[in-house]
Amino acid sequence: MVKRRLSDLDVHGQRVLVRVDFNVPIEEQGVEAIASYDQRLRATLPTIRYLLERDCRVILCSHLGRPEGEVVETLRLAPVGNRLAVLLGRPVRSLKDCIGWDVVSAVGAMVPGEITLLENLRFHSGEEKNAAEFGEALATLADRFVMDAFAVAHRSHASTVGLTQHLPSAMGLLVQREVEALGQTLEVREDGKPLAALLGGAKVSDKIMVLENLLDKLDHLFIGGGMSVTFLHAVGYRTGASSVEGERLEFAREIMARAVTAGVQVHLPMDVVVANQFAADAFEVKTVPVNQVPEGWFIMDIGNTTARLFSQELGQCKTIVWNGPMGVFEMPRFSLGTRTVAEAIAGLTEVTSVVGGGSTAEVVEELGLMERMTHVSTGGGASLKFLEGKELPGIAALPDA
Repeated sequence: MVKRRLSDLDVHGQRVLVRVDFNVPIEEQGVEAIASYDQRLRATLPTIRYLLERDCRVILCSHLGRPEGEVVETLRLAPVGNRLAVLLGRPVRSLKDCIGWDVVSAVGAMVPGEITLLENLRFHSGEEKNAAEFGEALATLADRFVMDAFAVAHRSHASTVGLTQHLPSAMGLLVQREVEALGQTLEVREDGKPLAALLGGAKVSDKIMVLENLLDKLDHLFIGGGMSVTFLHAVGYRTGASSVEGERLEFAREIMARAVTAGVQVHLPMDVVVANQFAADAFEVKTVPVNQVPEGWFIMDIGNTTARLFSQELGQCKTIVWNGPMGVFEMPRFSLGTRTVAEAIAGLTEVTSVVGGGSTAEVVEELGLMERMTHVSTGGGASLKFLEGKELPGIAALPDA
C-alpha cells in the first residue's frame, strides 16, 4: 500500500513537526561518539533541507537511549543538536523539554527557516505508552507531521503513531527511501537476476522470520557469524565450545531442505577462525577447516578461504541483502571476515546492495563504505521486521497516497 509522500503534503510556510531518529550511542560511548556515529543525523538532512527550502518552521523530535520516563542528564539531546547544526551549517535551538508552556512559547516565537530540537521524548512515559494526552500535547506544536524515523517505525509510540491522528501527515524522504529500497527485495522477481541474502550476527532466532519470508525469493543464501554455528552443528559438524541454539537446530535443517527443493544455493563457512577463549585477547587463535574445530575452542569469524569464496559468489549476484556481521567484529582480531566481504560488496558495480541497520550499518560506517553501498538502512529492528513481511505501525498509521 502506497503511503502519502512528503511531496504530496502542503508544507509551505507551516510549522512542521518531524519525528527523526537521533538515537546515537551516547549511553555506550559518550558524547564524543556523536561525530563518529552520525549516520542517522545525516540521513535525515534531505527532509530537513526540503522543509527549509519551503519556509517551514522545523520542529524536530527524537528519543535518545532508555531513560524510562525519567529525566536523565546524560541523555539530553542538546549535544546531538550541536552536531546537527554543524552538519546543516546553521543554528539548531535545543529545548529542555518536549511539551509544556515553555515549549509552546519557544515554538510560537519561531520564524520561517528556523530549526528547533525538542528534548528527549522518552523523558515522558507517555511516549512509549502512546498516551493520548502526550500525543495531543506534541500535536499542539505544529500544523503538519512528517514521519522520518524509520528506525522506530516498528514501535507504536505517541510520536510514531499517535501524532498521525491529530495532524496532516506524510512519510519523510528517509522513510520513503527505506520503504522503496527494502521493498524491492520483497517484490516477485521477474528479471531472472540472482538475489542473495547474506546473513550473520549472533543468533538464528533473530533472523527466523527473515529466512521464512525471503527464502523462496532467493537464489543464494550465505550464512556467517554466530548463526552459522547452529547451521554447521545442524549438518553434523563439531563446533567446539561455541554457543549452539539447540532449539533452532531442526529449523536450520528445515531451511536447508527447503533451499534444496527451491533451488537455492546455501553457502556455509568452509573454514573458520577459532580461539581458545571468547575474548579479544585470546591466548591462541588459528584458522581451521570447519571439520577440525578443536574441542573447547570458540568459532570467532569466517576464515580467509570462506571470505574469498563468499565474495566471489556475491559478485555473480545483482541484488544483495546483507544483515549481520560475519564474526565478532567488535574484536579487531576477528573482524577480517566481515571486512573482506564488506569491501567486496562495496566494490561491485551494477549491483544493488541493501544493508540492514543496527550493527551491520555500524560496520559499514566504521569501514568508510557508506557511500559505496546502494542503501544502508538506519533501522536494525525495523529493517528486519520489514524483511519479515510484517506491517510497521509507524508507517501503517500514515494516510494512503
